[in-house]
Amino acid sequence: MLRSCFRPLERCFGRLGGGDGLLWHMDLKPHASGEFSIAVVQANNSLEDQGQVFTSPSATFVGVYDGHGGPEASRFVSNRLLPYLDRFASEQGSLSTEVIKKAFHATEEDFVQLVKRSWLSQPQIASAGSCCLVGAIAGDTLYVANLGDSRAVLGRRSLGGKTVVAERLSTDHNVSVEEVRREVAELHPDDKQIVVHTRGAWRIKGIIQVSRSIGDIYLKKPDFSRDPLFQQIVSPVPLRRPVISAEPSIRVHKLKPHDLFLIFASDGLWEQLSDEAAVDIVFKNPRTGIAKRLVKAAISEAARKREMRYDDIKRIQKGIRRHFHDDITVIVIYLDHHRQVGHSKFGASNYDCTRAPADIFSFNSDESEPLQ
Repeated sequence: MLRSCFRPLERCFGRLGGGDGLLWHMDLKPHASGEFSIAVVQANNSLEDQGQVFTSPSATFVGVYDGHGGPEASRFVSNRLLPYLDRFASEQGSLSTEVIKKAFHATEEDFVQLVKRSWLSQPQIASAGSCCLVGAIAGDTLYVANLGDSRAVLGRRSLGGKTVVAERLSTDHNVSVEEVRREVAELHPDDKQIVVHTRGAWRIKGIIQVSRSIGDIYLKKPDFSRDPLFQQIVSPVPLRRPVISAEPSIRVHKLKPHDLFLIFASDGLWEQLSDEAAVDIVFKNPRTGIAKRLVKAAISEAARKREMRYDDIKRIQKGIRRHFHDDITVIVIYLDHHRQVGHSKFGASNYDCTRAPADIFSFNSDESEPLQ
């Protein structure tokens, strides 16, 4: 069962890379239908991104969780969401959109309960949240589910075969996108200030850019936002009703022979690179270390915008570095023989587990356990 991958002694880590104490990577490992590469770079004082890949002979699961308001929600989700997905798929005998929705909803409810238990002693946890991007490959079927603005992009061979085409497989739930602003406004027709432009960006109630997430309980449970103690510490805008949700967007894609690879990444990558630029890098470069190459390309672009070099940013400490780029998680999944993988029941096979460290900076020293 997938839950066995979460025992501390069974974690599988990669290594620090590139002479940068804030960069971690796994160059290349096999999965059921090809190979994958993963890399993470830390910019915040506490790493708010979490990334994981779990593989078996019959399935591959990918998770990218981009936290905000602290690392609590993303660490929590990294211990809950994929085990729920495996459990519910095993109970049903196969993966489906309903199984995925059930796993997201169970994870959200668990985090709500944690907040209710913890918030009097740790009020900030009610304002912690996480974007969630999950991929699941079973046979020739790919499921992509997401909350927030992490992104999955497919690289597929063009008709002529000499170039690659980028196809986005996820929806950005971010009010910087006009369509999302309209969606939020339509859900709140009586609130003309539901989305406002402040501090250089569109934000829901002037607070948050993403319209869907796990956590952010004070934006979903108005009682928190109206509590005087919570207002004193976190200072939210008092709310009358929920303003964001935990309902995932789900895309089902039948894999074809011209589908070459998938890029799953937090928005730290997409703030610096377009879908097309990222896909082009993967297509034109060797597989080994490809995720690290994408991370470095993003950091180099962040440096260029400040008229700096990559080596200049590499020397900047965590926390301060957040002024130059976000935490970045990248997972590249190569699709070599997906049509050869047969169907089998979930939960029947042992999984190989690859998890990025909970915090890159403390990886070799005193890493704390994620919230349970």
